[in-house]
Amino acid sequence: MTMAKQEKMEQPPLDRWRADAVLDPERKIWGLNQIAEVLGVSVNTARTWAQLPEVPIYKPAGSGSYFAFRSELLAWLRRKA
Repeated sequence: MTMAKQEKMEQPPLDRWRADAVLDPERKIWGLNQIAEVLGVSVNTARTWAQLPEVPIYKPAGSGSYFAFRSELLAWLRRKA
């Protein structure tokens, strides 16, 4: 077996989280509807979680909109699970 083939076999599969991190690591998600969809929870749950300091959901001062970075959300979700 060649070294390249062996290295390829040792890498973990490209799951949803790794694919996002590789393809678009800093993608912003705007609005609680989309944030809730990424997290797989209801909008009310996303709104509740947004109030917790450890959850990477942001609401700029003077803005009525929430946003999050997809990579941060997915990393937080993995740590939470």
